[in-house]
Amino acid sequence: MGFLIRLVTNAVALWATTLIVPGVDVGGRSGTNTALTLLAVALIFGVVNAVLKPVIQVVGCVFYLLTLGLFALVVNALLFLLTDWIAGQLDLPFRVDGFWPAFWGAIVMAVVSWLISIVVREG
Repeated sequence: MGFLIRLVTNAVALWATTLIVPGVDVGGRSGTNTALTLLAVALIFGVVNAVLKPVIQVVGCVFYLLTLGLFALVVNALLFLLTDWIAGQLDLPFRVDGFWPAFWGAIVMAVVSWLISIVVREG
């Protein structure tokens, strides 16, 4: 149940990101198609973060220390771009138009996810 709550939370945060950040777009022929696309991209984003982020944190721990954690913003943007690439490979109508939309999109998505997680408790 917790997995589904996190998936829907990320999908809603992704939807809010597409509304707030220019250059982050999700398409669909209908509302249902768009919702399914958001859920699929949220799943991809969750898997990318779960698998790659810990590895990057271990390998790049020196950069995290030298930049006082600001390197995490760049890593999040790159993971957001990777999510865009994977979605493109799966023919999902999700597009990020470059580094800066990915940078701001990752920040907005993290903040919105955090705010939703405050309101919606798991269990």
